[in-house]
Amino acid sequence: MKYYIIAGEASGDLHGSNLMKALYQEDAGASIRFWGGDLMQKAGGTLVSHYKDRAFMGFFEVLRNLNKVLVFIKFCKKDIEQFQPDVIIFIDNSGFNLRIAKWAKQAGFKTNYYISPQVWASRASRIKGIQRDIDKMFVILPFEKEFYKKYDYEVTFVGHPLIDGIAHRKQVSEHKFREEHQLGNLPIIALLPGSRKQEIIKMLSVMLSLVDDFSDYKFVIAGAPSQDFSFYKRIIGDRKVSFIDNKTYDLLSVSTAALVTSGTATLETALFKVPQVVCYKAGAISYQIAKRIITLKFISLVNLIMGKEVVTELIQQDFTKTKLKKELLKILEDEHRQKLFLEYYELEKKLGGKGASQKTAKLIVDSL
Repeated sequence: MKYYIIAGEASGDLHGSNLMKALYQEDAGASIRFWGGDLMQKAGGTLVSHYKDRAFMGFFEVLRNLNKVLVFIKFCKKDIEQFQPDVIIFIDNSGFNLRIAKWAKQAGFKTNYYISPQVWASRASRIKGIQRDIDKMFVILPFEKEFYKKYDYEVTFVGHPLIDGIAHRKQVSEHKFREEHQLGNLPIIALLPGSRKQEIIKMLSVMLSLVDDFSDYKFVIAGAPSQDFSFYKRIIGDRKVSFIDNKTYDLLSVSTAALVTSGTATLETALFKVPQVVCYKAGAISYQIAKRIITLKFISLVNLIMGKEVVTELIQQDFTKTKLKKELLKILEDEHRQKLFLEYYELEKKLGGKGASQKTAKLIVDSL
């Protein structure tokens, strides 16, 4: 069978790569063409477009690059028509994917969606389009099934693929990791400033402002696979911090605490049982628009899944050096850490166990 997969940004690349591996296991004759990144490319198939070429963050940034987005959409439609896949699989990335899905359904292609657009966060009106344009929806968050049920749309909860990604990763000893990256013996505070340039610029400078106040700890930046060290270097300046490229899981496995930009990374950090402070700051215009359409009480996946504040969120004007320092001190205290660990174990139970990618691949192949 022929599969056309469209994913955006680093998390989509990760989940897309695991789904591709599972598809090859379920369908030995699979032919896959995809939009994604390096991990998907390693899994096999043919890369059409890399996500780093279309990583636009926020409403204003998308508007400013609208012509580029429209060119990508036009090219994608043409490429699908030439490939003639048996199914198109959309992974998250709703701004782009829902536009392609509308056209694809009208053109007679079979459409599946893996990792739902966050319609539960904002613009629930998009559900009508999803019902019309998506044949099957596979969701990875436990509350999404009930959410869609309110709109009479049946979806399949397959569990969260991060559990598999973490369980199957190659283990690295802490001693070897520290030695390889010259980290010394101090406890590590991991900095996860995001994957896109706009968010890294906004987040990392504030995170780094704490370095001199925590001399008994080693601050280590988790570099995103889509960015070069030279970009980070301009923000780091002469601060005494370490930088490790594309080894976030290894870093989290040896970290004492983490400062994390809101997104998939908050859930990854929780699954590694690392106490964290969740941070987020968008451009002024993007934030004002988002504030008017997003209806959620929380922004981090940890708090959303748990339905309460488990980890502290410092958003927009609250994301300051003073408040960040206060919250970091808190998660370094033993009593607070023990409470967090218990919440993290409960979170993992809610995520449904292993096998999300394999379940999804089997359901897709069986439906064909």
